[in-house]
Amino acid sequence: MIKQTLLRCIYAGLLSASLYACTESHSSEKKFVVTDSLQLHNDSIHRMFNQADAASKAYQLDTFFHSMHKKRGFNGTVLIAQHGQIIYKGAFGYADLRKKDSLTTNTAFQLASVSKQFTAMAVMILKERGLLSYDDEVQKYYPEFPYKGITVRMLLTHRSGLPDYTYFSEDFWPDRKKFLDNQEVIKMMAKHQPKPYYLPDKRYDYSNTGYSVLAAIVEKASKMKFENFMQKEVFKPLGMTHTWVFNGNNTALTEKVAVGYTAGRRVVANSYLNGATGDKGVYSTVEDMFKWDRALYSGKIVKATTLEEAFQPANKEMKKENYGYGWRLKTLDCGQPVVYHGGWWHGYKSYFMRNRHDQSTVIVLTNIANHSLGHLKNVQPILYPEQTLLTVAKTSPTDSVQVAGGE
Repeated sequence: MIKQTLLRCIYAGLLSASLYACTESHSSEKKFVVTDSLQLHNDSIHRMFNQADAASKAYQLDTFFHSMHKKRGFNGTVLIAQHGQIIYKGAFGYADLRKKDSLTTNTAFQLASVSKQFTAMAVMILKERGLLSYDDEVQKYYPEFPYKGITVRMLLTHRSGLPDYTYFSEDFWPDRKKFLDNQEVIKMMAKHQPKPYYLPDKRYDYSNTGYSVLAAIVEKASKMKFENFMQKEVFKPLGMTHTWVFNGNNTALTEKVAVGYTAGRRVVANSYLNGATGDKGVYSTVEDMFKWDRALYSGKIVKATTLEEAFQPANKEMKKENYGYGWRLKTLDCGQPVVYHGGWWHGYKSYFMRNRHDQSTVIVLTNIANHSLGHLKNVQPILYPEQTLLTVAKTSPTDSVQVAGGE
């Protein structure tokens, strides 16, 4: 029976910066249930923690990441937890290659598309407060928006069909020395009306534009700048003191910010596109991202029932994996849901995975955009030595996960 369960949990395919895990349950319950109390839920999870087992895994992880650094060019930071407790963290290489400024686990990196989960959280906060509805159309907030029938929910789940602003702005944004912000994205679309890729709600189509529009809607609904809203409502309450949304002037809010490099180790120049946020633009550290991970079990930001909506599959046509609100989703054959996201933008790659069943977490941030994260599949057998699960994931201009076949 165990062998059959394990076999059902093995998916063929080459992992490219994506890792999933399936654990044996100590009961017949297969679904993860979020509780309103972090302490109550953690009690049962923490009882699964074994110090000797964690020490053994930490040694193997340290060996693996040192090898990644020396042989694969991995330059970044990592934090891995299991049963809700950190079992390993480390920093490898430099924040600035020219200065040889060593990375630490408090070095901040651009999260790229991992930022989308924070934008979704902002929307959920406003929804709970009655300041917006998932079924609101964009025209409620921006009457000049030229694409009819697109709702907040469609933006969250990548079903808007909107064209990609990172492409059409090349034709319509005249001053490349001036940052393009979210409000300007709306104005540009209203003025030039670039052709949409699909009609609304016809199919899933990963959209950076959609999340930029969501950030603009957050600004209208909250009457605050997006970066200020996130600081007030999420980062500050959670003690994420080294996390912020880029606004063109705030790259030094922590003592150390990693410089982004190409795979050839050339500095990636600042871009006018960096001013648009929501799809990207959050800077954070592995330490702060673990605070975020833990807070998602606590009900501190939104109610558990509200958060659970983010983890529900929203695209019926997607078979092998799905997308919720700011999260990629996978339900394993053994019944356990896994949520994750990758990111890739201008020299930065990021990866954040959560198995909510045993509260395992893998957080990896890097500032050299090479293929080192493609070897993260080797973390899986260290965390779950009796089980191996390889999976396939997606990519986009701000998403670090490479296409390896499948849906």
